[in-house]
Amino acid sequence: MDSHSGFAQVDSHKSALKQQQVPAMQVSELNVDGLRTDDGSATFPLVLNSNQTVSLHETAAWLTENSESLNRKAFEHGAILFRGFPLVTAQDFDAFVAAFNLPNFTYEDSLSNAVRTNRTPRVFTANEAPADVSIFLHHEMAQTPIYPSKLFFFCEQTAEQGGATPICRSDVLFGRLTKELPNFATDCVKKGLLYSHIMPAADDAASGMGRSWQSTWKATTPEQAEARMTSLGYTWQWQNNGCLKVTTPRLQAVRDLGDGRTSFFNQLIAAFRGWKDTRNDPSKSITFGDGTALDKATMQRVIDMAEEITFNIPWQTGDVALVDNYVAMHGRRTFQGTRKVLASLVAS
Repeated sequence: MDSHSGFAQVDSHKSALKQQQVPAMQVSELNVDGLRTDDGSATFPLVLNSNQTVSLHETAAWLTENSESLNRKAFEHGAILFRGFPLVTAQDFDAFVAAFNLPNFTYEDSLSNAVRTNRTPRVFTANEAPADVSIFLHHEMAQTPIYPSKLFFFCEQTAEQGGATPICRSDVLFGRLTKELPNFATDCVKKGLLYSHIMPAADDAASGMGRSWQSTWKATTPEQAEARMTSLGYTWQWQNNGCLKVTTPRLQAVRDLGDGRTSFFNQLIAAFRGWKDTRNDPSKSITFGDGTALDKATMQRVIDMAEEITFNIPWQTGDVALVDNYVAMHGRRTFQGTRKVLASLVAS
Protein backbone atom coordinates (compact mmCIF):
# COMPACT_ATOMS: atom_id res chain seq x y z
CA MET A 1 0.00 0.00 0.00
CA ASP A 2 1.30 3.47 -0.81
CA SER A 3 2.50 5.18 2.35
CA HIS A 4 0.11 8.12 1.90
CA SER A 5 -2.95 6.16 0.74
CA GLY A 6 -5.96 7.38 2.71
CA PHE A 7 -3.95 10.06 4.49
CA ALA A 8 -3.24 13.74 3.96
CA GLN A 9 -0.61 14.56 1.40
CA VAL A 10 1.47 17.69 1.25
CA ASP A 11 -0.25 19.90 -1.31
CA SER A 12 1.91 21.20 -4.13
CA HIS A 13 1.12 24.79 -3.24
CA LYS A 14 2.46 24.49 0.32
CA SER A 15 5.76 26.14 1.01
CA ALA A 16 9.05 24.34 0.87
CA LEU A 17 9.48 25.16 4.54
CA LYS A 18 6.21 23.45 5.41
CA GLN A 19 7.25 20.40 3.39
CA GLN A 20 10.50 20.30 5.28
CA GLN A 21 8.73 20.54 8.64
CA VAL A 22 6.37 17.64 7.79
CA PRO A 23 8.52 15.19 5.86
CA ALA A 24 7.02 12.31 3.95
CA MET A 25 6.80 9.20 6.13
CA GLN A 26 6.64 5.69 4.79
CA VAL A 27 3.62 4.25 6.58
CA SER A 28 1.98 1.13 5.19
CA GLU A 29 -0.70 -1.35 6.16
CA LEU A 30 0.70 -4.48 7.75
CA ASN A 31 -0.84 -7.93 7.79
CA VAL A 32 -0.52 -9.82 11.07
CA ASP A 33 -1.94 -13.19 12.05
CA GLY A 34 -5.55 -13.29 13.14
CA LEU A 35 -6.90 -10.06 11.65
CA ARG A 36 -10.68 -10.23 11.41
CA THR A 37 -13.22 -9.26 8.76
CA ASP A 38 -16.34 -10.66 10.41
CA ASP A 39 -19.65 -10.25 8.61
CA GLY A 40 -18.12 -8.08 5.92
CA SER A 41 -16.74 -5.48 8.31
CA ALA A 42 -13.52 -3.53 7.71
CA THR A 43 -10.30 -5.27 8.77
CA PHE A 44 -10.06 -5.41 12.55
CA PRO A 45 -7.81 -3.98 13.66
CA LEU A 46 -6.12 -1.86 11.00
CA VAL A 47 -2.36 -2.25 11.44
CA LEU A 48 -0.10 0.61 10.33
CA ASN A 49 3.64 0.09 10.15
CA SER A 50 6.39 2.70 10.02
CA ASN A 51 9.22 0.89 8.27
CA GLN A 52 11.80 3.65 8.37
CA THR A 53 13.88 5.51 10.94
CA VAL A 54 12.04 8.67 11.93
CA SER A 55 12.17 10.98 14.91
CA LEU A 56 9.40 11.47 17.44
CA HIS A 57 9.03 15.03 16.14
CA GLU A 58 8.47 13.77 12.60
CA THR A 59 6.01 11.19 13.88
CA ALA A 60 4.04 13.81 15.81
CA ALA A 61 3.90 16.07 12.75
CA TRP A 62 2.59 13.18 10.62
CA LEU A 63 -0.02 12.29 13.22
CA THR A 64 -1.24 15.87 13.44
CA GLU A 65 -1.41 16.14 9.65
CA ASN A 66 -3.40 12.91 9.43
CA SER A 67 -5.37 13.01 12.69
CA GLU A 68 -8.81 13.42 11.08
CA SER A 69 -8.20 10.53 8.71
CA LEU A 70 -6.85 8.32 11.51
CA ASN A 71 -9.87 9.07 13.71
CA ARG A 72 -12.19 8.13 10.84
CA LYS A 73 -10.30 4.90 10.26
CA ALA A 74 -10.45 4.03 13.96
CA PHE A 75 -14.24 4.51 13.83
CA GLU A 76 -14.53 2.44 10.66
CA HIS A 77 -12.19 -0.37 11.71
CA GLY A 78 -12.77 -0.25 15.46
CA ALA A 79 -9.07 0.01 16.29
CA ILE A 80 -5.67 0.86 14.82
CA LEU A 81 -2.41 -0.79 15.86
CA PHE A 82 0.66 1.39 15.22
CA ARG A 83 3.88 -0.59 14.91
CA GLY A 84 7.46 0.51 14.26
CA PHE A 85 7.05 4.08 15.50
CA PRO A 86 9.81 5.62 17.68
CA LEU A 87 8.25 5.35 21.14
CA VAL A 88 10.23 4.27 24.19
CA THR A 89 9.02 6.21 27.22
CA ALA A 90 5.77 7.41 28.78
CA GLN A 91 6.75 10.90 27.66
CA ASP A 92 7.04 9.68 24.07
CA PHE A 93 3.57 8.18 24.35
CA ASP A 94 2.26 11.44 25.78
CA ALA A 95 3.62 13.30 22.73
CA PHE A 96 2.07 10.69 20.40
CA VAL A 97 -1.39 11.18 21.91
CA ALA A 98 -1.05 14.97 22.14
CA ALA A 99 -0.37 15.11 18.39
CA PHE A 100 -4.02 14.21 17.72
CA ASN A 101 -5.09 17.49 19.34
CA LEU A 102 -8.03 15.89 21.15
CA PRO A 103 -9.22 16.95 24.62
CA ASN A 104 -7.54 15.01 27.42
CA PHE A 105 -9.90 12.83 29.47
CA THR A 106 -8.13 12.62 32.82
CA TYR A 107 -8.33 9.55 35.01
CA GLU A 108 -8.96 11.79 38.03
CA ASP A 109 -12.15 13.11 36.43
CA SER A 110 -13.43 9.63 35.56
CA LEU A 111 -15.60 7.28 37.62
CA SER A 112 -13.51 4.23 36.72
CA ASN A 113 -13.51 1.26 39.12
CA ALA A 114 -9.81 0.51 38.62
CA VAL A 115 -6.77 1.69 40.56
CA ARG A 116 -4.33 3.45 38.25
CA THR A 117 -1.13 5.47 38.62
CA ASN A 118 -0.35 8.54 36.53
CA ARG A 119 3.00 8.65 34.72
CA THR A 120 2.34 12.02 33.04
CA PRO A 121 -0.72 14.30 33.24
CA ARG A 122 -2.32 12.38 30.34
CA VAL A 123 -0.68 8.93 30.68
CA PHE A 124 -1.37 6.33 33.38
CA THR A 125 -1.01 2.62 34.03
CA ALA A 126 -3.73 0.63 32.29
CA ASN A 127 -4.59 -1.40 35.37
CA GLU A 128 -2.83 -2.26 38.63
CA ALA A 129 -4.64 -5.59 39.10
CA PRO A 130 -2.35 -8.61 39.68
CA ALA A 131 -1.04 -10.60 36.71
CA ASP A 132 -3.32 -13.58 37.41
CA VAL A 133 -6.48 -11.44 37.26
CA SER A 134 -8.28 -11.34 33.90
CA ILE A 135 -9.86 -8.08 32.82
CA PHE A 136 -12.86 -9.12 30.75
CA LEU A 137 -14.21 -7.38 27.67
CA HIS A 138 -15.78 -3.98 28.26
CA HIS A 139 -16.21 -0.49 26.88
CA GLU A 140 -14.16 1.90 28.95
CA MET A 141 -16.27 3.42 31.74
CA ALA A 142 -19.57 2.42 30.09
CA GLN A 143 -20.74 1.45 33.60
CA THR A 144 -20.81 5.18 34.39
CA PRO A 145 -22.52 8.24 32.87
CA ILE A 146 -19.08 9.69 31.98
CA TYR A 147 -16.82 7.94 29.47
CA PRO A 148 -14.12 8.69 26.87
CA SER A 149 -14.58 8.47 23.12
CA LYS A 150 -11.20 6.90 22.38
CA LEU A 151 -8.44 5.04 24.18
CA PHE A 152 -4.74 4.84 23.44
CA PHE A 153 -2.59 2.00 24.77
CA PHE A 154 1.22 1.90 24.71
CA CYS A 155 3.27 -1.24 25.28
CA GLU A 156 6.26 -0.03 27.28
CA GLN A 157 7.35 -3.58 28.07
CA THR A 158 5.93 -6.91 26.93
CA ALA A 159 5.23 -9.68 29.40
CA GLU A 160 7.39 -12.78 29.42
CA GLN A 161 4.29 -14.80 28.63
CA GLY A 162 0.67 -13.86 27.91
CA GLY A 163 -0.63 -10.36 28.54
CA ALA A 164 -2.37 -9.77 25.22
CA THR A 165 -5.09 -7.13 25.06
CA PRO A 166 -8.26 -8.72 23.62
CA ILE A 167 -10.42 -6.41 21.53
CA CYS A 168 -13.87 -7.14 20.10
CA ARG A 169 -16.05 -5.22 17.65
CA SER A 170 -19.31 -4.50 19.44
CA ASP A 171 -21.13 -3.51 16.26
CA VAL A 172 -20.47 -6.95 14.80
CA LEU A 173 -21.42 -8.57 18.10
CA PHE A 174 -24.73 -6.74 18.36
CA GLY A 175 -25.58 -7.63 14.78
CA ARG A 176 -25.15 -11.29 15.70
CA LEU A 177 -27.10 -10.90 18.93
CA THR A 178 -30.12 -9.51 17.09
CA LYS A 179 -30.18 -12.63 14.92
CA GLU A 180 -29.45 -15.35 17.49
CA LEU A 181 -30.81 -13.78 20.69
CA PRO A 182 -33.45 -11.29 19.50
CA ASN A 183 -35.35 -11.09 22.81
CA PHE A 184 -32.16 -10.35 24.72
CA ALA A 185 -31.15 -7.73 22.15
CA THR A 186 -34.56 -6.07 22.42
CA ASP A 187 -34.34 -6.01 26.23
CA CYS A 188 -30.90 -4.35 25.97
CA VAL A 189 -32.34 -1.62 23.76
CA LYS A 190 -35.53 -1.01 25.73
CA LYS A 191 -34.46 -1.63 29.33
CA GLY A 192 -30.83 -0.58 29.55
CA LEU A 193 -28.73 -1.68 32.52
CA LEU A 194 -28.11 -1.02 36.21
CA TYR A 195 -24.68 -1.64 37.74
CA SER A 196 -23.98 -2.10 41.46
CA HIS A 197 -20.72 -2.57 43.29
CA ILE A 198 -19.04 -1.89 46.61
CA MET A 199 -16.25 0.69 46.69
CA PRO A 200 -13.56 0.17 49.32
CA ALA A 201 -12.70 2.75 51.96
CA ALA A 202 -9.12 2.84 50.62
CA ASP A 203 -7.62 1.97 47.23
CA ASP A 204 -7.22 -1.79 46.79
CA ALA A 205 -4.74 -2.50 44.00
CA ALA A 206 -5.29 -6.25 44.40
CA SER A 207 -8.69 -5.87 42.74
CA GLY A 208 -9.54 -4.86 39.20
CA MET A 209 -12.27 -2.71 40.73
CA GLY A 210 -10.50 -1.51 43.83
CA ARG A 211 -10.71 2.28 43.49
CA SER A 212 -11.88 3.85 46.74
CA TRP A 213 -15.01 5.95 47.06
CA GLN A 214 -12.90 8.94 48.05
CA SER A 215 -10.88 8.74 44.84
CA THR A 216 -13.89 7.96 42.66
CA TRP A 217 -16.00 10.84 43.91
CA LYS A 218 -13.09 13.20 44.65
CA ALA A 219 -14.44 13.48 48.17
CA THR A 220 -12.96 13.60 51.64
CA THR A 221 -16.25 13.21 53.51
CA PRO A 222 -19.36 11.06 53.01
CA GLU A 223 -21.40 14.24 52.57
CA GLN A 224 -19.25 15.34 49.62
CA ALA A 225 -19.56 11.87 48.05
CA GLU A 226 -23.34 11.90 48.50
CA ALA A 227 -23.63 15.29 46.84
CA ARG A 228 -21.72 14.05 43.79
CA MET A 229 -23.75 10.83 43.59
CA THR A 230 -27.01 12.76 43.86
CA SER A 231 -26.00 15.02 40.97
CA LEU A 232 -25.38 11.97 38.76
CA GLY A 233 -28.48 10.00 39.73
CA TYR A 234 -26.79 7.26 41.79
CA THR A 235 -28.30 5.54 44.80
CA TRP A 236 -26.11 4.25 47.61
CA GLN A 237 -25.79 2.49 50.95
CA TRP A 238 -22.95 2.97 53.41
CA GLN A 239 -21.42 -0.21 54.84
CA ASN A 240 -20.43 -0.72 58.48
CA ASN A 241 -16.78 -1.14 57.49
CA GLY A 242 -16.59 2.25 55.76
CA CYS A 243 -17.12 0.89 52.26
CA LEU A 244 -19.81 2.26 49.97
CA LYS A 245 -22.31 0.30 47.88
CA VAL A 246 -23.47 2.26 44.84
CA THR A 247 -26.01 1.66 42.08
CA THR A 248 -25.94 3.61 38.86
CA PRO A 249 -28.88 5.31 37.21
CA ARG A 250 -30.31 3.42 34.23
CA LEU A 251 -27.57 3.36 31.60
CA GLN A 252 -27.66 2.43 27.93
CA ALA A 253 -26.74 -1.10 26.87
CA VAL A 254 -26.43 -0.26 23.16
CA ARG A 255 -25.30 2.82 21.24
CA ASP A 256 -26.42 4.08 17.87
CA LEU A 257 -23.21 4.83 15.96
CA GLY A 258 -25.01 7.15 13.56
CA ASP A 259 -24.06 5.36 10.35
CA GLY A 260 -26.46 2.44 10.42
CA ARG A 261 -24.42 0.46 12.94
CA THR A 262 -25.43 -0.27 16.53
CA SER A 263 -22.84 -1.08 19.18
CA PHE A 264 -23.21 -3.36 22.22
CA PHE A 265 -21.97 -0.49 24.38
CA ASN A 266 -21.77 -1.52 28.04
CA GLN A 267 -19.74 -3.35 30.69
CA LEU A 268 -22.12 -6.26 30.83
CA ILE A 269 -19.58 -9.01 30.15
CA ALA A 270 -16.96 -7.57 32.51
CA ALA A 271 -19.45 -7.05 35.33
CA PHE A 272 -21.08 -10.46 34.89
CA ARG A 273 -17.76 -12.31 34.72
CA GLY A 274 -15.25 -10.24 36.59
CA TRP A 275 -16.71 -7.97 39.23
CA LYS A 276 -15.57 -10.30 41.99
CA ASP A 277 -13.32 -9.57 44.94
CA THR A 278 -13.56 -9.72 48.73
CA ARG A 279 -16.39 -7.16 48.62
CA ASN A 280 -18.29 -7.98 45.43
CA ASP A 281 -20.33 -10.85 43.99
CA PRO A 282 -20.74 -10.76 40.16
CA SER A 283 -24.24 -12.26 40.43
CA LYS A 284 -25.36 -9.07 42.17
CA SER A 285 -23.42 -6.59 40.06
CA ILE A 286 -25.72 -6.05 37.09
CA THR A 287 -29.39 -6.25 36.09
CA PHE A 288 -31.55 -4.88 33.33
CA GLY A 289 -32.68 -1.33 33.89
CA ASP A 290 -36.01 -2.46 35.34
CA GLY A 291 -34.24 -4.59 37.95
CA THR A 292 -34.86 -7.97 36.28
CA ALA A 293 -32.04 -10.47 36.43
CA LEU A 294 -29.92 -11.59 33.50
CA ASP A 295 -30.36 -15.18 32.37
CA LYS A 296 -27.13 -17.07 33.00
CA ALA A 297 -27.43 -19.33 29.95
CA THR A 298 -28.08 -16.34 27.70
CA MET A 299 -25.14 -14.46 29.19
CA GLN A 300 -22.84 -17.42 28.62
CA ARG A 301 -23.82 -17.43 24.95
CA VAL A 302 -23.17 -13.68 24.73
CA ILE A 303 -19.72 -14.22 26.25
CA ASP A 304 -18.97 -17.06 23.83
CA MET A 305 -20.11 -15.01 20.84
CA ALA A 306 -17.85 -12.14 21.85
CA GLU A 307 -14.85 -14.47 22.22
CA GLU A 308 -15.51 -15.93 18.77
CA ILE A 309 -14.84 -12.56 17.14
CA THR A 310 -12.11 -11.30 19.49
CA PHE A 311 -8.62 -10.33 18.29
CA ASN A 312 -5.78 -10.55 20.81
CA ILE A 313 -3.30 -7.72 20.28
CA PRO A 314 0.12 -9.42 20.08
CA TRP A 315 2.06 -6.69 21.83
CA GLN A 316 5.55 -5.75 20.79
CA THR A 317 7.47 -3.21 22.85
CA GLY A 318 6.81 0.24 21.40
CA ASP A 319 3.38 -0.59 19.92
CA VAL A 320 0.49 1.84 20.26
CA ALA A 321 -3.18 0.90 19.87
CA LEU A 322 -5.92 3.43 19.23
CA VAL A 323 -9.32 1.95 20.16
CA ASP A 324 -12.59 3.69 19.33
CA ASN A 325 -14.43 3.25 22.61
CA TYR A 326 -17.84 3.42 20.94
CA VAL A 327 -17.06 0.61 18.49
CA ALA A 328 -14.75 -1.85 20.24
CA MET A 329 -14.47 -3.48 23.66
CA HIS A 330 -11.13 -4.35 25.22
CA GLY A 331 -9.75 -6.35 28.14
CA ARG A 332 -6.53 -7.91 29.46
CA ARG A 333 -5.31 -11.50 29.42
CA THR A 334 -3.37 -12.90 32.36
CA PHE A 335 0.41 -12.92 32.08
CA GLN A 336 3.73 -13.89 33.61
CA GLY A 337 6.67 -11.61 34.25
CA THR A 338 6.62 -7.83 34.10
CA ARG A 339 4.10 -6.25 31.75
CA LYS A 340 3.92 -2.48 31.33
CA VAL A 341 1.03 -1.20 29.22
CA LEU A 342 0.13 2.46 29.63
CA ALA A 343 -3.12 4.17 28.69
CA SER A 344 -4.42 7.59 27.74
CA LEU A 345 -8.03 8.64 27.22
CA VAL A 346 -9.46 11.39 25.05
CA ALA A 347 -12.80 13.03 24.45
CA SER A 348 -14.02 14.39 21.14
